[in-house]
Amino acid sequence: MLGIDGPIAPVTRIAIDLARRSKARLIGFCAADAPLPVTMAPEGAAIAAEVWQQLRDDIKKRFEERRLEFDGLVAGSVATEWRNMLDNPNHALVAASRSADIIITGAPEGASSGDSYRTVDPGGLALRAGRPVLISSVGAEQAPTGRIVVAWKDTREARRAVADAVPLMAMADDVIVVSIDSEPGDRTTAGIKDVATFLARHGITARTEVLKADDESDELIDFLSSAKADLVVSGAYGHSRIREWVFGGVTRSLLDDVQLCRFLSN
Repeated sequence: MLGIDGPIAPVTRIAIDLARRSKARLIGFCAADAPLPVTMAPEGAAIAAEVWQQLRDDIKKRFEERRLEFDGLVAGSVATEWRNMLDNPNHALVAASRSADIIITGAPEGASSGDSYRTVDPGGLALRAGRPVLISSVGAEQAPTGRIVVAWKDTREARRAVADAVPLMAMADDVIVVSIDSEPGDRTTAGIKDVATFLARHGITARTEVLKADDESDELIDFLSSAKADLVVSGAYGHSRIREWVFGGVTRSLLDDVQLCRFLSN
C-alpha cells in the first residue's frame, strides 16, 4: 500500500527486495478519497458538489503521478502491476488483499491513522485483511531479514503469525522466539520449544528466550531494543467497537513503535 501523500520510495524498495528474493509479482496499490463538504445553505450544495469533484479529480491526477514514480523505482527489476482506487484506503486495501500473499505498508504516525480519507489504518488493516501485514519502520528501505524476533503467546493469532512469517524467517540471519510470562513454567517452555521445532522442520534454526515480567508490552519493547531486532513477528490482537478498533496492549505498543519493522497477522 503506497500513500497518496509523502514519499513512497522506502516502502517500494522493501517490496521490490522481497519480490525479487521470492520471485513474486509486485502489486503497487494506492487508494484515497475526498470527504463531501458539509453545507447548511441550499445554495451551497452545488458549490460543495463542485469542490468535492475537484478534490476527487486531483486525487486521480495524484494516482497517475504515484504510478509513474512506482514504475521508475521498479525499473523492470520485478514483475509488477498497478492498481488504484477512489475509495476509503482501508476498505479498498482490504478488498484488494484477496490478490496478495502479504501486504506491505508504512505507518509513520504509528497506531494513529491520521486522515482516514488518505492514509491506511495499519491496526484495523491487520485485523480485517485476512493477510499478514508488514509495517515498515521509518526510513527502512531493505527487507528486514537480519534478526527476526517472534513474540510468542500460545494463541490462535500467534500461531497464524508464525506460519505466515515462515517465508520471511527462512531468509533471516537469526531468529529468536521469545515468550514473556509473569509466572513462566513448564507450559511456557514447552510452547516455545514446539515453535522452534516447527520452524526447524521448515529449515529455520531459532533460539528461544523465556522472560519473566508483569508488563508484557514494556518487556517486549525493551527486549527488541536490546536484541537489535530488525523485525518482530506478532499476532494482532484487538476487537471492534462502533466505528473504531480497540487493540490489546502489545499490539498497540508495536503499532506505536515506528522505529521497528512489524509483521502482524490475525
